[in-house]
Amino acid sequence: MNKRNALHSLSAGVLVAAALLLSGCSDSGKPGFSAIDLTGADYARDFALTDHDGRARTLKDFQGKIVVMFFGYTQCPDVCPTSLTELAAVKKLLGADGDKLQGLFVTVDPARDTPEIMKSYMSNFDPTFLALYAAGPDQLAALAKDYKVYYKKVEGKTPTSYTMDHSAGMYVYDANGKLRLYSRYGSGAGALAADIKLLMQEK
Repeated sequence: MNKRNALHSLSAGVLVAAALLLSGCSDSGKPGFSAIDLTGADYARDFALTDHDGRARTLKDFQGKIVVMFFGYTQCPDVCPTSLTELAAVKKLLGADGDKLQGLFVTVDPARDTPEIMKSYMSNFDPTFLALYAAGPDQLAALAKDYKVYYKKVEGKTPTSYTMDHSAGMYVYDANGKLRLYSRYGSGAGALAADIKLLMQEK
């Protein structure tokens, strides 16, 4: 992961992080989340995308599950496969509750990421994870703005060998479809699994 990606991976949660530095423990003294607590955030409330099987998807489709959402692209050399491998490990750490986790991967490279390619890519990590794509560049740009996600095309030696700089964190929604956490890249499967278990314990 280059320095530019490292800087941009922090962008989505940097403003709220300052206001939530003391959220490590609740007023009751119970342990808090390892990830940045976004409870009550007024952005990234929903989406309208299409999955790799051609089905229209919104957050309501995953009611009752903890949703972890990540932006990237299938030809990403490091950040994306690392993050998805970590998410697959989280599911295993959850044991019997693993089926209550839904992983979502949103492509920032729809020109190359066809539904077929994305479905095959997801199968490398977990067959239940879904890849999603926007209807067009304008919708993707609007979605990225709403989610405070950075992405930019970096030209390569040939027209098809370009790369995509992009934010690298994961958004976590609770079982009611409310945005709750931002997990920074490299936080580790153990920390994310522990946070998800806390969300699952909420009534």
